[in-house]
Amino acid sequence: MQGGTHSFLSNPQAPAWNAKLYDAKHIFVSEYATDLLNLLNPKLDDRIFDLGCGTGHLTARIAASGARLVGGDSSPAMLDRARALYPALEFILVDGEHLPFDNEFDAVFSNAALHWMKQPEKVAAGIARSLKPGGRFVAEFGGKGNIAQMRRALYLALEKEGLSASQIDSPWYFPSIGEYTSILEKYGLCVTFAVLFDRPTSLSEGDRGMRNWFTMFANSFFRELSDTQRDRVLSDIDNQLRPTLYENGTWIADYKRLRVVAVKPSS
Repeated sequence: MQGGTHSFLSNPQAPAWNAKLYDAKHIFVSEYATDLLNLLNPKLDDRIFDLGCGTGHLTARIAASGARLVGGDSSPAMLDRARALYPALEFILVDGEHLPFDNEFDAVFSNAALHWMKQPEKVAAGIARSLKPGGRFVAEFGGKGNIAQMRRALYLALEKEGLSASQIDSPWYFPSIGEYTSILEKYGLCVTFAVLFDRPTSLSEGDRGMRNWFTMFANSFFRELSDTQRDRVLSDIDNQLRPTLYENGTWIADYKRLRVVAVKPSS
């Protein structure tokens, strides 16, 4: 799902990431982040943590400002590719729900990663602890209603294979503005900006775009299925969504993004 980011150690339902496939077929995740980088507004010598850095493309764009970046992800495959692409930058293996920092960063940045972290209070507590007084948190991720049509099609297709929605442990966390900003405030962060908005997103690979998306980002749903069952499910999803999410030879993901900015008080 859009994002620039990634699997997390405390979420067993998160995908087993294929870093090269991610970059080859889903580079749109980082390409949509220009507005978010403007909100971050990195400054020379800012020390910034990129939470859920994935293959490091956004980490490198932020570092080009002169800021000092640390990229963190819990996918070794993603980090291996990030280190190969950007050897001058620092990348570390880290669990987003157990951040090890204490008053270290001027900013924590995260793009398309927080919806993989299903214990948001632990994440918020770690972010607040990681920031210096006066430090800022800037993030965007899937919000309430994200991929609603796509999830509905997935659950209906799985039910035809004998799996009811109640048996399915979703890997995703898609909160409302009120829910998420309340969590940030609980851990001492002052929310200065929050918006939930539609972001219809074109998927690559033409007619295979939707199938590739589910193969990449929803493969945990298919672990108990045979290859034949998985192919039936993916074909069923295509058939359900084609009337509404397929336009002029391109699949469109029905994304809703939650974007937030918060500040740790100086005192």
